[in-house]
Amino acid sequence: MDENFMAEAIRLSIDKMGAGEGGPFGAVVVRNGKIVSRGWNLVTSTNDPTAHAEIVAIRRACRELDTFWLGDCELYVNCEPCPMCLAAVYWAGIRKIYFGALRRDAADAGFGDAYIAAELERPAAERDMQVEQGMRENALEAFAIWDKMEDKVEY
Repeated sequence: MDENFMAEAIRLSIDKMGAGEGGPFGAVVVRNGKIVSRGWNLVTSTNDPTAHAEIVAIRRACRELDTFWLGDCELYVNCEPCPMCLAAVYWAGIRKIYFGALRRDAADAGFGDAYIAAELERPAAERDMQVEQGMRENALEAFAIWDKMEDKVEY
């Protein structure tokens, strides 16, 4: 772990929270020993529940590098990623995450990560959120078209 990169993620979490931009989370995407992008929580300042530090940093890195694949990058974040952010890290192809605080530390501060993680473990029919499936045959048409496309960009 490069302590300078972690210190930057921690600095962002404190400074940007203090500036009223969002919660206490900061992240940096690093490639070849250099910071490619910085992100911090913008949930409350943008009214975007997906604007977590990791998501913001990943979006900025993808724009900066002109790619959706960050397989040669690392992520430094001041707190262990929530389920949404962890999924985004997987989708981006990032293979290494360095984090400071634990998810339970975020839960102790009032963040709902543990609740969401527990919900994801439950069968869809047993979750607190109502989920209903329908029109599967119609919906499969998009996948059939995708499967036959010769010029698709795989991800």
